[in-house]
Amino acid sequence: MSIINPVDGYMSRSFATQSYEHISLGSGLRGIIFVVCAAISLLFMFMLFSITQMPFAVIIFFEFIILFVISTLVAGIRITAQWEKAVILRFGSFHSVKGPGIIYVIPILDYAKFVDMRILTLNIPKQSVITRDNVPIEVDGVVFFKVEDAQKSIISIQDYRFAISQYAQNSLRDVLGGLSLDEVLSERERVQKEVYEHFKEKVKEWGMNVDSVRILDIQMPEDLKRVMSRQASAEREKRATIIKAEGDKLASVNLSEAAKIMLESKGAMELRTLQTIDGLGASPSNTIVLFPIEVMQHLKNSSQTQQ
Repeated sequence: MSIINPVDGYMSRSFATQSYEHISLGSGLRGIIFVVCAAISLLFMFMLFSITQMPFAVIIFFEFIILFVISTLVAGIRITAQWEKAVILRFGSFHSVKGPGIIYVIPILDYAKFVDMRILTLNIPKQSVITRDNVPIEVDGVVFFKVEDAQKSIISIQDYRFAISQYAQNSLRDVLGGLSLDEVLSERERVQKEVYEHFKEKVKEWGMNVDSVRILDIQMPEDLKRVMSRQASAEREKRATIIKAEGDKLASVNLSEAAKIMLESKGAMELRTLQTIDGLGASPSNTIVLFPIEVMQHLKNSSQTQQ
């Protein structure tokens, strides 16, 4: 999507943003379990108070302790979505990968990091590149990738999204720097494939798989655009001239063949003359003087006889 910048009036690109935060799906389940357990504990303490006649203050004290224990235990209940995996760290060390569905994280001991296993997208910010023929251009794009190994994506690298973005930017500059401007403009599929091949093996070590790399926009200096526009106009004019010349050549060949046929057929020239007269139409601007063809033929024969 492109929008007008109100400050300088130029057209600027606005990218869609996405949220990387985990959506908590277990809050409702934890709330229900806590309410049910709290109600059971209150009923039990009420029965205990009725039977033992314990002081009310002691009952309240024990009830607070029970509610605290219940809330602590219930806090470990989590729900991972169908597209998520939970990497569990126990005392700071890797323990397991759980999900999707209901999982339990031991409070205080465990830490859960949720990883999105769907195909993700990252914008490649606009990169300034000098092509092989020393033409400055600006290119941006997008990377589509997917986390294959949740454990590696969390343990092997600090922030896999940032790392892939940096690698994609570097690969884009390296690939475009080795190509000429004409190759960049005419062989976009090749450029995208080379950028993809440039860093796909590296990110596999981080537990991820790059699906594809797409080039979104290529911007060039305005003076170069004008030169290319004139070049394209000259090419079109050249093709138009060649096509017209070929048409004239073909027309002359056809006219020559038609003239031969007319010479061989008696009366063909007369019919052609009548067609030409009919094609002029009844217009006040056209003055047509008819001269009998027989008289012309007689004069022609007479002149040949005298010679």
